[in-house]
Amino acid sequence: MLNKSAIKTRRSIIDACLKMNELGINQGTSGNISVREGAGILITPASMPYDAMQPEDIVFVDQDGTADGRLRPSSEWRLHLGIMKAKPEVQAIAHAHPTYGTTIAIMGLGIPPIHYMIAVAGGSDIRCAPYATFGSEELSANAIAALQERKACLLAHHGVIATGTSLADALWLAVEVETLARQYHGALQLGQPPLLSEEEIRTVLSRMANYGYKD
Repeated sequence: MLNKSAIKTRRSIIDACLKMNELGINQGTSGNISVREGAGILITPASMPYDAMQPEDIVFVDQDGTADGRLRPSSEWRLHLGIMKAKPEVQAIAHAHPTYGTTIAIMGLGIPPIHYMIAVAGGSDIRCAPYATFGSEELSANAIAALQERKACLLAHHGVIATGTSLADALWLAVEVETLARQYHGALQLGQPPLLSEEEIRTVLSRMANYGYKD
């Protein structure tokens, strides 16, 4: 039986899933969310409508990939667990299929420095990880590489990954990435957009040391 703390944590995951769809950065059950739990993760179950989820439906997956729960974990548990292992600072991950971010990813493009807010993802661009089948170790490895010195990435022909120090932080970043993707998509309709310089992005990064969502 879950204690009050466990119920609260699991309920926050469900609330974050509902929030993703409310914000328009996901649809249906295509996205998935995880939070760090000890040496493993808590993650949404596979293919279950968010509004039907109960705290007991959230699945624990340990560091070896063993699942403990009454339902199967999301097919993307390898992606979430791999990122958590590679990036100890990450406490939560939001994976979604937002329209503009996914459109850019379908074209195999990353998002270049079209706007200074690109820096919220940790660098001068948001990379696009090469395509790999969903749920595979290859997809996890590709995403980890794209997330080196970054907090977010696109997944070719798939969607978006946003990481955070909390669930709220990960959701905030996911919205910022989708906003940048929409701006990039719009700019491309007019031609190749001018880009900010690496020097300017370094300046922005130094000024954004404490910028972002604060709980």
